[in-house]
Amino acid sequence: MNLTDYHSKEMQNTLQREVEVSGTGIFTGERSSVKICPAPEGSGLFFQRVDLEGSPKIPALAKFVQETPRCTRLSNENASVMMVEHLLSALYACGVDNARICIEGPEVPGLDGSSKLFVDLIEKAGLRVQSMPRSYITVQQPVFWSQKDVHLVALPSSEFRLSYTMHYPKCPLIKSQYYSLTVDPVRYREEIAPCRTFSLYEEILPFIERGLIKGGGLENALVIRGDKILNPEGARFADEMVRHKILDLIGDLSLTGSRLRAHVIAICSGHSSNVALAKLLSIQNPPQESVFGQSEICQESARENGYVYMQPGSP
Repeated sequence: MNLTDYHSKEMQNTLQREVEVSGTGIFTGERSSVKICPAPEGSGLFFQRVDLEGSPKIPALAKFVQETPRCTRLSNENASVMMVEHLLSALYACGVDNARICIEGPEVPGLDGSSKLFVDLIEKAGLRVQSMPRSYITVQQPVFWSQKDVHLVALPSSEFRLSYTMHYPKCPLIKSQYYSLTVDPVRYREEIAPCRTFSLYEEILPFIERGLIKGGGLENALVIRGDKILNPEGARFADEMVRHKILDLIGDLSLTGSRLRAHVIAICSGHSSNVALAKLLSIQNPPQESVFGQSEICQESARENGYVYMQPGSP
């Protein structure tokens, strides 16, 4: 199924039917299952820990991010979910605005370390156009975040474009890599979704020794040691590493809760800096339409984040 034939750029979209996948968490090593379900207009993307009492919900918004090494974790007073960025990246890039993500377990399954299997699930489910206009954050003037060697800037643009530069001077295999693309479902599926999370062997070893990565391995990550890739099959692209950085960036920027019209240029950014930019974009460029609708959880989130809640059809 071609997602571009089934989703609207102006109206909100949800799934036609629910889809499910199970797997092991890269960090916790625990088995978990995720069911991605349709949701009403204005619901946004939100997780629901159906394995916990009361099935608490966590909106996929930057406000709910808590620091976690090497991944993005959403948390509130009732529950938390970690490693959300790959699934959110796929949902955003494929045009899904509203979805209830039911999860059993504390971590989204790592699968093969990319977002390809999530894209496959979304294509299997199909998209349904809804009746409420999309919410857009349109950057009118540069918005930037910078700290030491990490820099991000969002520039005015009529489309959502990402340009990423990474620099690993101590790794002869990676060195410097650059990639740029306008985000749309087709290019994302072909150029970004297959790209796996990666790590330098020397960087990841201390996390493994401290028990912080219990489910990671060559089956769900690209591991690099010196000038060699340890995975027997090698890299899927020569620049798979920088492409995965773009995959992560899309997932983290989706936490604005709105579609984006901006050209985001990132240099050596990671999850914490990506989320910092998402927060700045939400504050400095309020959405043109409310991303929140009739659902109770999203009305409450709208008030807490300083947005004006608009009933469908409001002027």
